[in-house]
Amino acid sequence: MTTEMVAGAKLVVDALVARGVEKIFTLSGGHITPLYQYLENTDVTLFDTRHEQAAVFMAEAWGKMTRQPGVAMVTAGPGFTNALTGVASAYFSNTPLVVIAGCVGLDHKEKLDLQDMSQAPVIDPMVKRSFVCLKPERAAEYVDLAFRTATSGRPGPVYLEFPVDVLNAQVNPVDIRKPVTEITSRPADAVNAKKMMEWLGEARKPVIIAGSGVWHAHAEEALVEFAEKAGVPVFTSLSGRGTISDEHPLCFESALAIRPGGAFAAYIETDLVILLGTRIGLYYIFGDVFNPEARMVQVDIMPEEIGRNRSIDLPIVSDAGAFLRECCRIMDAGDGGAGLQKQFQEWITTLNAADETGKAQAVPNWESDAEPIHPLRLAREVDAFMNREDDFVVADGGDTTTWIGMTRTIRKPGLYLDYGIYGSLGVGLPYALAAKLRYPDKRVCLLTGDGSVGFNFMEFENAIRKNLPLVVVISNDLGWGMIRHSQELRIGHAIEEGTFIGQVAYHKLVEAIGGLGFLVEKAADIRPALEAAFASGKTCCINVMTDPTTISPGSIALANLGGYKAT
Repeated sequence: MTTEMVAGAKLVVDALVARGVEKIFTLSGGHITPLYQYLENTDVTLFDTRHEQAAVFMAEAWGKMTRQPGVAMVTAGPGFTNALTGVASAYFSNTPLVVIAGCVGLDHKEKLDLQDMSQAPVIDPMVKRSFVCLKPERAAEYVDLAFRTATSGRPGPVYLEFPVDVLNAQVNPVDIRKPVTEITSRPADAVNAKKMMEWLGEARKPVIIAGSGVWHAHAEEALVEFAEKAGVPVFTSLSGRGTISDEHPLCFESALAIRPGGAFAAYIETDLVILLGTRIGLYYIFGDVFNPEARMVQVDIMPEEIGRNRSIDLPIVSDAGAFLRECCRIMDAGDGGAGLQKQFQEWITTLNAADETGKAQAVPNWESDAEPIHPLRLAREVDAFMNREDDFVVADGGDTTTWIGMTRTIRKPGLYLDYGIYGSLGVGLPYALAAKLRYPDKRVCLLTGDGSVGFNFMEFENAIRKNLPLVVVISNDLGWGMIRHSQELRIGHAIEEGTFIGQVAYHKLVEAIGGLGFLVEKAADIRPALEAAFASGKTCCINVMTDPTTISPGSIALANLGGYKAT
């Protein structure tokens, strides 16, 4: 009896199907055609983009939303290099991602074949691990290895490379290994949880900052339970936004100190900072924003992350959810947290007053009728319109992301995306496409800058062609506003070459490829344009002319922090 041989590419595809992969974001190429061949007619959907960068950004967004590895697939050479920005973004955002790339066949290495390059050494610094499968019979094993690595411990991107001749090679089934391992370990440091609760009992002005680690640990319910039992105020950051609703009485919204509200007042007065699945970086002025006398507790799944930029008094290596549940168990064994709630009532009152004062200072800009339109008014209009609990908002652009970050109210987790600490422009349209693909029945709105929208502009056409209606609002300040303003602050003037774009009719460009376009020049016309855009059921571009002279706190930070500070 003749044994039927199996192609290496089919082993890869079978492993992806067994893993339950729903979507692969990709741009086709010759070195990955064998994978396309076997993916055809499977349950896996290939979503093609107009640029590999967009494909990886979409996969990154998918990983952020689902908390499972997003999968991107790119061809060799330029396909691979085009993907690198998205990979770096996922690395900085701790997002589970598997990037599959083809490459030149082993027999053609160093022969000047088409698109030949040494890819793995280039991407190594940007990923948790890079794997190159050189034996077709081990293809499924390498897929399992990639997915385990992407999700274990702190999530992150993994690179998986298959030479095209490995994909095309025929394998005897008796030589095939198909391991599949799922890791669900949720470690908790019970000893230090008890110690932290003792410290909490000694504190008078504690704060919790809940970050992406809470979201990836599926710990949103545990966070709410802990906050309510202990009566502790919570600020949220990055993918942690919404893990406790901004409208919860114990949530004081974003952890950004520049956001109107109580964050800055809380940080300079606090006596106990509990960092829960978040890192100390730029957002907290590298730790300097916190009261230097405050005790610092940091809970993180990665030991080497604890203590970056500031000494930590109580380092705790734990899964955020397991840690919170252990703390709740400790309270339940006592008075259920009643004593703590009473202890922190005065602190909550103080923060509520600071929150009101901080927001009052922003009201003139949030409600401004100025022309050109104040960008904070635009952000406020978008936030007010996208007021359903399950509305999805995406942000992109330098100043634009700052303005909406100072404004957006988030009621549920996983429904807001921006570029995070990597700060890569161009994420907006890919992120929004991924959101609409994931949640076809939700309203999805992208607020982006006029510079950033140009990076992946042809994804407008993708949205139109694939009937994924997006509403894209452009804050058009005629150029690269954050850089322009930081130059003005740093050297006294903006250098026009490189910071000025001018008035571009983006709305007409979208109309030309089958969408709808709106030009808005008055603040009162923003909401009617949003209403008309969503009512249309089509992909729409709302081109809003905003004040090019308004300087955001992000521009100030860029001009004055670190290597950007004038000498």
